[in-house]
Amino acid sequence: MKADVTDRKLAPEGKRRILWADADMPVLQLVRERFAKDKPLKGIRMGCCLHVTAETANLMRTLQAGGADVALCASNPLSTQDDVAASLVKDFGIPVFARKGENVATFYKHLNAVLDRRPNLTMDDGADLVNLLHTKRTAEARNIIASLEETTTGVIRLRAMAQHGILKFPVIAVNDAATKHLFDNRYGTGQSTIDGVIRATDMLLAGKRVVVVGFGMCGRGVAARARGLGAQVTITEVSPLRALEAVMEGYDVRPMADACRSGDLFVTVTGNKHVLRDEHFRRMKDGAVVCNSGHFDVEIDIPALRKLARKVHRQVRRNVDEFQMRDGRRIYLLAEGRLVNLAAAEGHPASVMDMSFATQALASSYARKQNGRLQVGVHGVPREIEDWVAELKLKAMDVRIDRLSPEQQRYLASSSEGT
Repeated sequence: MKADVTDRKLAPEGKRRILWADADMPVLQLVRERFAKDKPLKGIRMGCCLHVTAETANLMRTLQAGGADVALCASNPLSTQDDVAASLVKDFGIPVFARKGENVATFYKHLNAVLDRRPNLTMDDGADLVNLLHTKRTAEARNIIASLEETTTGVIRLRAMAQHGILKFPVIAVNDAATKHLFDNRYGTGQSTIDGVIRATDMLLAGKRVVVVGFGMCGRGVAARARGLGAQVTITEVSPLRALEAVMEGYDVRPMADACRSGDLFVTVTGNKHVLRDEHFRRMKDGAVVCNSGHFDVEIDIPALRKLARKVHRQVRRNVDEFQMRDGRRIYLLAEGRLVNLAAAEGHPASVMDMSFATQALASSYARKQNGRLQVGVHGVPREIEDWVAELKLKAMDVRIDRLSPEQQRYLASSSEGT
């Protein structure tokens, strides 16, 4: 199978979308120019499992410019932009296996199609390729130089694998890079999640009670954007430190057992399972809206919600399902519990993905150069990559910063000066 996309006739619109995004990704453009000259990935077969969006398309173009033989599949059944997938195949010659709305069987067929190309460097958003290489395709794991992981949920899975001694090759946790999670997770997820909610529901957030489940970087971003639109924001957390930070940021913090009674909108961003479940649904008020912006669709216990419902009305509005409870209450689920920012909107803006994907591309070059020298485990992105990306982003934004004077450099390097 050379490629599997919904409709190649969509390619012209997809190309326009890709080039529009590229115009707002100046750092990745510079990386692409450098890659085209140096060819750091020449001879490498790369298997990528990412959200198939215009921003991802520009990352694929960059890897291709670096000499890599690239193949791409979707990391979520609802996140694919079909026109972008078509353009990558038709205009850029990159094999893509992704269809928006694909079922689970097709999703895994596409994962396997990428692995059938025998990659020696993988790039994941959720660790699905890595998981297959550790379960059903273990014999091929020995061919992997390294893998790169893009998202919090994937890093959680990979650290667990490393802790249990079952990880078979090195992984670079791109998600943990400051140029990724401090910006992409916070500003990208914050804006795109609220965008998805508004597109799906046309909800006025001003005056609403928004419950953000989890106060990691993604939760911080969602909470800030909701508050900026006039919402009253409640945070639920299991981490004392994060809960304390939320309190000191001025948010209402309480357990979900209390928060579930008053919320108008619930957004899950934890990377964990069933953070909204049976006992919460039973207490929610009529008209409550629930959605997820974590990677997997397990944060909301949808089977429990379905079991509680007397009737389910599918697609009462695009990306909105109505669950009618036996007592007459209605609970609305957005985007089938999948990533609302990608399923109901367009995902993160190109400007913030510029940093994430520049870091991702440079980390792939680093992994190739380290072939055989990285120990099996989960590794961070080198600081010099992060500094380079941050400096280029500031330059693109026409922002200047100070430099240390020679005296200041000597002072910081010395222990002899004091009071």
